[in-house]
Amino acid sequence: MSPDNPNPDEGEAPRREASGRASPPELELFPLASPSETERRHSAGPRRAAPPAPLAARMRPRDLDEIRGQEHLLGPGRPLRRMLEDGEISSCILWGPPGSGKTSLARLLADLTEAAFVSFSAVTEGVARVREIIGEARTRLQVSGRSTILFCDEIHRFNKSQQDAFLPHVEDGTVILVGATTENPSFEVNRPLLSRAPVFILNPLSEAALQEVLEMALHDGERGLGDQELTVSPEAMAFLVRGADGDARRALGALEVAGRLAGADGSVTPALAKEALQHRFALYDKGGEEHYNLISALHKSVRGGDPDGALYWLARMLEGGADPLYIARRVVRMAVEDVGLADPGGLPGAVAAWQAYHFLGSPEGDLALAHAVVRLATAEKSNRVYRAFNRARDAARETASAPVPLHLRNAPTAEMEAWGYGEGYRYDPDEPDGVARQSYLPSGLENLRLYEPTERGKEAEVSRRLIRWRNLRRESAAAGRPCDADDRDQSGPGDGPGSRSTEGHPSPDGG
Repeated sequence: MSPDNPNPDEGEAPRREASGRASPPELELFPLASPSETERRHSAGPRRAAPPAPLAARMRPRDLDEIRGQEHLLGPGRPLRRMLEDGEISSCILWGPPGSGKTSLARLLADLTEAAFVSFSAVTEGVARVREIIGEARTRLQVSGRSTILFCDEIHRFNKSQQDAFLPHVEDGTVILVGATTENPSFEVNRPLLSRAPVFILNPLSEAALQEVLEMALHDGERGLGDQELTVSPEAMAFLVRGADGDARRALGALEVAGRLAGADGSVTPALAKEALQHRFALYDKGGEEHYNLISALHKSVRGGDPDGALYWLARMLEGGADPLYIARRVVRMAVEDVGLADPGGLPGAVAAWQAYHFLGSPEGDLALAHAVVRLATAEKSNRVYRAFNRARDAARETASAPVPLHLRNAPTAEMEAWGYGEGYRYDPDEPDGVARQSYLPSGLENLRLYEPTERGKEAEVSRRLIRWRNLRRESAAAGRPCDADDRDQSGPGDGPGSRSTEGHPSPDGG
């Protein structure tokens, strides 16, 4: 009997399309052998029994009280528990890391509501199978009034247009969609579906919750390893719990292997636990949310002046398989955004680390990246240039048609000189104290202040210098000193009347 058969008391009937017409029989690519062939094939010995299901499958929770680590959803009075107790199950998205209980919870939703449970993988099946399930669910609802929970594992594997196939049937109640994903639904699930299916976040299991799961499996004689009478040392149990990284499936798999290695009445030692767990994989996905979580943690650790945190997150990314050149580019960004002119050596240091990695490769070049993040984490910080440039962009958009003042324009031809280009420009190096009385902004923006340096690190010196220059301009303006022809004659080479500059322009003959 198919688990999706709307008439559970009847045998398998020919599958029918939504129109009621019988579908053609499916082609058997690998037909079963005839009884006589089968008998002859196995006459040499008894048929071997099918291997038992993995421990993680056998230990799936049978009721809500057996689920561990998700008390924020299933504890007394919590939202999902209330929904189940009220018997009103709605479509939802279960978002959590591997081994957090998404599939087990979806199955319990079906059991507790006596709904038909149809499992579907977005990895191996497509929209055609969705339409088939929808047709069966509609028939089931019409014939028996029984609801269907459509569990779509890895729903993020469907693109946005494929996800649209669920919408009308979720909307009219033909199916209750329970989608499971390890990826952030706000990135991977389309908005119309999210508006119809609230997101429940499942957490990685805590070490205490994982230990409870392992203890249950160790002493359960019906489904677990209780009949083996294993003993697990506290050190081995702690190793299994830590190595599972919040993944109950992985923890149970490792315990099962360790029990097999130890044998009946055996003892699981730390050495056996280590052999069973093998390699501890980093939680990292180059294209997923965890990638951005880790680079964000690295950036914030550098910004916050914590070299220990910066080194830790850098190592996590490298161990997880991140592209070191991507990290190097982000480190350059940290130098210009967060360190800035408080430590002008931060940027060339970051660029040098990128070049060193490009030259050396891994693993030697990894140390150059470590050097750079520690250098930036321990540097004085200033984001004033970053903020000033953002304000400059805003001002440029708002005043996009403001003309360049005549005295700031270049005059490569006699005609442009006659039109007043460059007239009144003063050459700052020839001015007393090196500061000329003139504005460098469009008319109406003369008092615009974009860059306001901090008093930290090298930027404190920049701050004092700018204050001095502004005071000199203010004193010069207060004295009312004219900008006459004699002043213009003191302008620098190539910048005043009588000496046409070609800066920014081709020469009149096109050269």
